[in-house]
Amino acid sequence: MRGAFDCDLSHSKNEKKVFMLLLVGLGNPGRAYAGNRHNIGFMALDAIARACNAPPFRRKFQGETSEARIGTERAILLKPETYMNESGRAVAEAARFHKIALGDIVVLHDELDLAPGKLRVKVGGGNAGHNGLRSISAHMGGDFKRVRLGIGHPGDKNMVHAYVLSDFAKAERPWVEVLCGAVAQNVDLLAKGDDSLFQTKVHLAMEAAGFAA
Repeated sequence: MRGAFDCDLSHSKNEKKVFMLLLVGLGNPGRAYAGNRHNIGFMALDAIARACNAPPFRRKFQGETSEARIGTERAILLKPETYMNESGRAVAEAARFHKIALGDIVVLHDELDLAPGKLRVKVGGGNAGHNGLRSISAHMGGDFKRVRLGIGHPGDKNMVHAYVLSDFAKAERPWVEVLCGAVAQNVDLLAKGDDSLFQTKVHLAMEAAGFAA
């Protein structure tokens, strides 16, 4: 069944050069972690896969992979199955196999330092204690694009571990669904490198749904 937001999956004979992106959602594998705040990267990537009518994920590159066509961009979708702390192993393997440059890697991940439902995009920078980002940086270097999906902070650094490995509360799930849907709906802007407009469109979608402060 096609998703709510269709990516351009057509193949035109007159088409210009097709580039390749590696879209990575971060999380931990297995049913026990599926609803965790730490897994919002997986959730967002699943929404993109549905929107683009991507084929089912299959095991490859120490993770689950699929492929989608986003505008003129061919994208590899990857959910590392190495657990968060070793995400870089899967990302590096996929990037090497497909010869994808560091600048064409986009990582979707949970962000403690953003309020719940907020989104920011940046290239490079520190890892802010995020073990998945740290692992990717160790294997690949840090100059990849990060889509930071705000989950908020528990207020005490001693509570962070339990907080990120806890499921979203029932009251939080509506904004999580809207956020992931907005990311998927506007992923073509991200693929084109129009990060500012992508951020704006996601913010407007959240605002329209009543989730923007």
